[in-house]
Amino acid sequence: MSFITFKHICKRYPGAETDTVKDFNMEIEEKEFIAFVGPSGCGKSTTLRMVAGFEEITGGELYIGGKKMNEVAPRDRGIAMVFQNYALYPHMTVEKNIGYGLKNMKLPADEIKKKVDWAIKILGLEEYRYRKPKNLSGGQRQRVALGRAIVKDQKVFLMDEPLSNLDAKLRVSMRTEISKLHRELGATTIYVTHDQVEAMTMADRIVIMKEGVVQQAGRPMELYDHPANQFVAGFIGSPQMNFFDVTVKGDQMEFSGGSHMTIPAEVLEKLKGKQGNMVFGIRGEDIRMDAQSLEACGKEQMKAVITDTEVMGNENNLYFTFGGAQAVARVSKYDLHQMGDEITFTFVPSKMHFFDRETGVNYVEA
Repeated sequence: MSFITFKHICKRYPGAETDTVKDFNMEIEEKEFIAFVGPSGCGKSTTLRMVAGFEEITGGELYIGGKKMNEVAPRDRGIAMVFQNYALYPHMTVEKNIGYGLKNMKLPADEIKKKVDWAIKILGLEEYRYRKPKNLSGGQRQRVALGRAIVKDQKVFLMDEPLSNLDAKLRVSMRTEISKLHRELGATTIYVTHDQVEAMTMADRIVIMKEGVVQQAGRPMELYDHPANQFVAGFIGSPQMNFFDVTVKGDQMEFSGGSHMTIPAEVLEKLKGKQGNMVFGIRGEDIRMDAQSLEACGKEQMKAVITDTEVMGNENNLYFTFGGAQAVARVSKYDLHQMGDEITFTFVPSKMHFFDRETGVNYVEA
């Protein structure tokens, strides 16, 4: 049996007409790092709080370590939680903040000191041991909050947007620290974030939610390369996938504005006879304009004029209008195209996606 199991979990608040979380089903293995991702109001934090016991489960069953947790008090669930708000005691030093929970658990003083010393060392807080929170940076305060959680030696860590208060550079370094900490401690971790980059770089598996419903769950590159629907395709990846309204007739795809191309045989096979109006999706890096790709695709070449550029350092983003939509191609930093240049490009056949206009379902992955 999996370490954490969600069976048809639902949450409806009093007076609400619909569930905030709808029929959530998932199995999480021991020592996995799982990220819940989605826009504000999608139910990810509510789901986490039901695991913690801070929110009552309206329907379904939650198991941790094979034990049903629906009626178990938060303190008896074997979890440690890190919040967006660090909630440090301003009058206490770093070491006292970290050890406060252990003191409340009535542990012996020598054991508390041993655990606090270990946490301070593993988090690189030695020189800040006797400082109070007001004398710490945001990243240092976040590490103190992490220290307070890890000294409890629990098997489950719950993290609710712990990095959202930090600046961009510090978030990158803290992502690395949390990932390293997870590997060293071997605890099962559920991490809530609205930042898909955090989820992609840290998690073993990602759960993408929208309006209380799980859209897709899987490994980061599985979601990136094989999105189940248009929402997942647009949410994962930066810049997001390009989308074009198209009409498919036989082996021909027509874009708004009249441009058309022949759909490769391998893609037609995946479409399984689907025809008519749909949404064509392609990621920026799969729009190719190098000589080798253009030669390989033969006559299936399109043209557009660059309307804007972004120099990212390691790559360039080229923006252009095509097929009635704004599109972006991700190219090498050595590509020197400028605004106003005409480009000739093609699409990588194996990376083409087709979505139902109404339901968003990905026909290629269905």
